[in-house]
Amino acid sequence: MLLLFMTSMMTNLIIMPYIRHLLSCFVPMLPVTNFIMSFIFLLRGFPSDEHHVSTQTQLFISTFMPYLQSIILIFLLRYLVMKYDQTVMRRDPIFRISPHRKRTHQNPEELSQADDRDVLDERTRVQSALASVNEGEKPVIIVHDLRKEYKHGKACSSCFKKKGEKKVATRNISFCVKKGEVLGLLGPNGAGKSTTINLIIGDTEPSAGQVHIKGADEAVAEENAALGYCPQENALWSNLTMKEHLEIFAAIKGIRKDDATVAINQISQALQLRGHFKKTIKTLAAGLTRKLCFALSMLGNPTLMLLDEPTTSLDPKGKRLVWRAIQTMLQEKDEGVILTTHHMEEAEVLCDRVAIMVSGQLRCLGSIQYLKSKFGKNYLLQIKVKGVEQGDLVNTEVLKIFPQAARQERISTLLAYKIPMEDALPLSRAFAMLEDAKQHFSLEEYSFSLNTLEQVMA
Repeated sequence: MLLLFMTSMMTNLIIMPYIRHLLSCFVPMLPVTNFIMSFIFLLRGFPSDEHHVSTQTQLFISTFMPYLQSIILIFLLRYLVMKYDQTVMRRDPIFRISPHRKRTHQNPEELSQADDRDVLDERTRVQSALASVNEGEKPVIIVHDLRKEYKHGKACSSCFKKKGEKKVATRNISFCVKKGEVLGLLGPNGAGKSTTINLIIGDTEPSAGQVHIKGADEAVAEENAALGYCPQENALWSNLTMKEHLEIFAAIKGIRKDDATVAINQISQALQLRGHFKKTIKTLAAGLTRKLCFALSMLGNPTLMLLDEPTTSLDPKGKRLVWRAIQTMLQEKDEGVILTTHHMEEAEVLCDRVAIMVSGQLRCLGSIQYLKSKFGKNYLLQIKVKGVEQGDLVNTEVLKIFPQAARQERISTLLAYKIPMEDALPLSRAFAMLEDAKQHFSLEEYSFSLNTLEQVMA
């Protein structure tokens, strides 16, 4: 600024005013400086040389230039947002320019290889949902042929790999979540569950595929309100209190102050957080910080909740509080939930359907009971006897009823058997004989059921 002021005083440099006004188009502070200088010159009556731009003209240009700057910078900002960010308004309120998003396409050679019948049926449902014109009947989220590839690094270890070889994290997965439904994403570590979540929230850009979230197509604010996200790691500020986190996130989601107070009170009561409101995050136990992360994802009644292992590090009581909160939220049947978990008990309590991922690909999909009956080849028989001395007699009776029964374990007075399905048919006969054995041996109780989801996946 000082240099420009000095050069403006050099009357022998005729071109300097023109250079200064040209720079004013791009440097925000220059119009203000030029305006002040021109105004001072005008007040003091400095003569205007015929070879220079008149002082009145300079004053006019300095006044007009900020408006020109605003137009240039708005278009520049719009260009940068559209080029480097996907979360832009469908049609902005000023210029009505629609964003041109990069269209992604599925690689034909990567279409499902020996996919399970239910996975193929889900793909068909996704295509039907995409083609539907009735917005009210569309699922909460539609994931279509979502694929993510990572190129190998340039380290020496990759020099021996084939040229063009890529690591595929998700392989053209397709699924949808209806209103009031909880879909569980299960699988071993590295199966692609967290990658799928990151692709949905936009933290990672997909190599191919589409994600459609209901209520998130009009504007950034609506998209943020439509999503509730509980990440795998606690993304919190260590020096802020629990209450400050809740208030900040409520403000970010555009919740009015009065409504935010009501929502925070309801959530904190449901998760039993109120006694810890004034504590900073660095002083909280791991279970409390995890419950806070879950509470933040619930603010604003999101259309879709993405829960990445939400009950990690929680004790049994804390888990039940989180489960009850999810079930209460879904009573209105307007929301949907995608849940990743390693706890089979959690999946059985919460999930309406389960999608099992292996190596980035959906291997099977359906309700828990359906998967048990489809992949579970055995029933589980558990018998509780009154005394240890009854064990051998009861074991002999079980083998009479089910000749192919395999003894699994014996813990004190509890006996467990794996019963092949063909050995238990018809079920009416099996239950009748078990009831007779219960009366004859005065058994305390018995249970005869399909294997748990964990046993099916084992």
